[in-house]
Amino acid sequence: MSHPTLSEDHVARFADMFAAMGTEARLRIVRLLLQAHPDGMTVGEIGSELGIPGSTLSHHLDKLKNESLVNVKRESTYLRYTANTETLQELLGFLYAECCTRNRAIAPETLINIGS
Repeated sequence: MSHPTLSEDHVARFADMFAAMGTEARLRIVRLLLQAHPDGMTVGEIGSELGIPGSTLSHHLDKLKNESLVNVKRESTYLRYTANTETLQELLGFLYAECCTRNRAIAPETLINIGS
């Protein structure tokens, strides 16, 4: 999962992902969807659980969806959101890819062994 030579485009993409999660509400949404993984939750369930009004919630979910941090599926008249664990794992991998590489104290893969 190491990223020895990330292009500027890759770094910018990860920065956009972090920015998308950079509000309290969106971070709470991602954490809630991780708790509900793999089933996910409908918009109404997310809104009532977190106390976020519908129009505001739609805005937050769109931001997260645009950065591939959540997935959405239509179920009849409902939208079901799930955490995109592959993207989230990639994001965490980016954070830890360079961990301890200067002093080689810890192998990065021992720090990020999730979801496998």
